Amino acid sequence: MDTLGLLVMAYPVVMALVWMTGGVWFWWRRERGQRPVDDPPLPADPAAAPLVSVLVPCHDEGPNVAETLRAALDQSWPALEVVAVDDGSSDDTWEQMLAVAATDERLRVLRLTSNEGKAVALRTAALAARSDVLVCVDGDSLLDTHAVAWLASHLTSTARVGAVAGNPRIRNRSSLLGRLQVGEFSAIVGLTRRAQRTYGRVFTVSGAVCAFRRAALHRVGYWSDTAVTEDIDISWRLQRDHWDIRYEPRALCAILTPESVLGLWRQRRRWARGGLQALVRHAPSLLSWRRRRMWPVLVESVVSLLWALAALAVVIATTTGVVVGALAAGSTAAELGVDLGSAVVRWTGVVVALVCLLQFAVSRRIEAAYEPAGDRSLVWLVWYPLAYWLISMLAAVAAVLTLGWRTAPGRATWSSPDRGLAATGGAS
Repeated sequence: MDTLGLLVMAYPVVMALVWMTGGVWFWWRRERGQRPVDDPPLPADPAAAPLVSVLVPCHDEGPNVAETLRAALDQSWPALEVVAVDDGSSDDTWEQMLAVAATDERLRVLRLTSNEGKAVALRTAALAARSDVLVCVDGDSLLDTHAVAWLASHLTSTARVGAVAGNPRIRNRSSLLGRLQVGEFSAIVGLTRRAQRTYGRVFTVSGAVCAFRRAALHRVGYWSDTAVTEDIDISWRLQRDHWDIRYEPRALCAILTPESVLGLWRQRRRWARGGLQALVRHAPSLLSWRRRRMWPVLVESVVSLLWALAALAVVIATTTGVVVGALAAGSTAAELGVDLGSAVVRWTGVVVALVCLLQFAVSRRIEAAYEPAGDRSLVWLVWYPLAYWLISMLAAVAAVLTLGWRTAPGRATWSSPDRGLAATGGAS
């Protein structure tokens, strides 16, 4: 068990080093000294700019959708339309959409009478759109003024690009949990996407802000309505079909994130189930030499799943051994706590902590350009990596257990998530 425990502790260290190496290389080649966020590559002749369609699928987004649609319309890209779909909302989402549509003819709104799921809403919007470049944004997210321009620049310049992942930034920072996720999206998500792009393929575009080439979507059959997470599934299918997926950190989008422990857990469990489902569905077809560029993502997915199972086994075995030994020796509760701490942490905990600090320093340097001036939310980042690995472990194990009970995949419909304190008036 000591050897297995050492391997479990080593995995986060190794992956952090891999992410930092790839992330720094991406930053050095593609971000260092390049054009800033507020200087996007706009067409020289605005009248000749290709049309870009922004797709906004919505379900029960009454408090947020009007602001989301106005941000989508307020883009620096000169040729724009917005197609919003209300997917069977039970609140005033449709009325809010109609009110905004009455003020801007570039916005078209569609309504599905029942809850069909995000994939169906996206397909409906894509089929109604008039452009070959499709930008997708969630119904509670706010696009930066230049986000569409940065995303579209990749799709209008290179025919090989099938999708572009944007850079979601945490919008609600009024709680400790929200601030911790600011650290996650920079130290974990941002570095991971940069590293994966450096090594060849990405695990997923962000469903909150991304862009697609219509021809690429058409070749792979658009989004799957049986996928637990449609963004992970479409990313794997596009890359399996040899389309390139890029990451554009300057395509910013402010998103709402869960600020309750239960809401965060449900979100991460769904993400883990979506990743496992994509692995089960697509892994057999990725083993051929022609799809070798997907092997790093495939290996990382398999190893991370095995790590989660091994980590849980180590925690259970260590805790059980310490408790049984302490009770047999007549230890007190206080003594038991000391024994447990020394058994779990040992010297490897120091190494993990040092690597987390290094990862914090690297990501802080890279992400400073995308954070508000004077914002100190990234200070909380130093505490998040250890919590991230714990959540990842439990979510992966839960995904294995829950996905195994599903004999036939049903349609993945919407359920209203925890959108944090900012959505309920608690943001400062």
